[in-house]
Amino acid sequence: MRLIELHILQSFPVSCLNRDDVGAPKTATFGGVPRARLSSQCLKRAIREYAQVNLPGARFNGQRTKLIVGPFTDGLKKNGVAEKAAAEHAANIADKLAKLDARSGKHAAEPQVGTLTFLAPSEIESIAKQVAELLKANPESKEYEKKLDQFCKAAGLLDGADIALFGRMAASLPSLTLEGAAMFSHALSTHRAENDLDFYSAVDDLKPKSEDAGAGMIGTLEFTSAVYYRYAAVNLDLLSDPDHLDKLTADERRKVVDAFIRATLLATPGARKNSMNAHTLPSFVLGIFKKAGQPLQLVNAFEQPVWSKNGLLDESTKRLNAHHEQLKKIWDIACDEEVILPDTSLNEFVQRLTRHVQ
Repeated sequence: MRLIELHILQSFPVSCLNRDDVGAPKTATFGGVPRARLSSQCLKRAIREYAQVNLPGARFNGQRTKLIVGPFTDGLKKNGVAEKAAAEHAANIADKLAKLDARSGKHAAEPQVGTLTFLAPSEIESIAKQVAELLKANPESKEYEKKLDQFCKAAGLLDGADIALFGRMAASLPSLTLEGAAMFSHALSTHRAENDLDFYSAVDDLKPKSEDAGAGMIGTLEFTSAVYYRYAAVNLDLLSDPDHLDKLTADERRKVVDAFIRATLLATPGARKNSMNAHTLPSFVLGIFKKAGQPLQLVNAFEQPVWSKNGLLDESTKRLNAHHEQLKKIWDIACDEEVILPDTSLNEFVQRLTRHVQ
């Protein structure tokens, strides 16, 4: 497996970047002590959004939605299918891809499928075009139902690099299911971390001063602050296979990986960004290219939680580097290229890793 790996240390101040079902920062137990945690799905969402907004041309155009009937209707109409027929066939396509929600149904004002479906615009356009061609020969035919597998495979992911990287699950149509070429861990604090409570109060601006001077509202919010170890990797062989991005040129795939690395390093989950803004940048990143090998986390550098009187980043960085060198020596792990931030600029860091993309 040809592999690019990113080992990231990043400090966040008072924040609640990833919440659980009661609104508290997510946690986990590791090394026998509580740690702050950011789920991989939270990080991937932030990466997708960052790339879509800030990295035009990155081909991160996939959309995860239950509202796929509308785009298919538009695609069929664009290819000459009458509006009423387009809506009916679009609902039928959606039902085959992901099953229409029974509460919605085909004839609802805005039909929805029962599960979130991850599709790229080029896939919708390609499938709609192929279905429309069959309907031109026989407007009443539903022959396309038997060919949706074939149509999906023929569509490719020309503008769905995020789908190729993060994968998708489609129980109704297995051919849509795709293993993601990117691998993530849940980010964990390198040290013991427990949630704190923020007591807040709000004043009623129009309450007469002669009345009780108490607050108009009070409450509490949980927060944490931590140095996180984050891990992400890309299987370059899988990324370029026929089910992923083989329809792109090597240079186009290189740009996709470039965007992935930048977004992974620069994106921050946006929860409570207006009241607990925590947008920071990584303090240390170890980037590795391997011609062959398996993905390997360095999280066990922090199995014994870091503790220091002089901050946690420096000690965390020392631990990470020492653990990495120890693993290479003991297990004969070959790293064909290593590059470190902040020892180099972001542009050089990305260029040295992406030059290995084929």
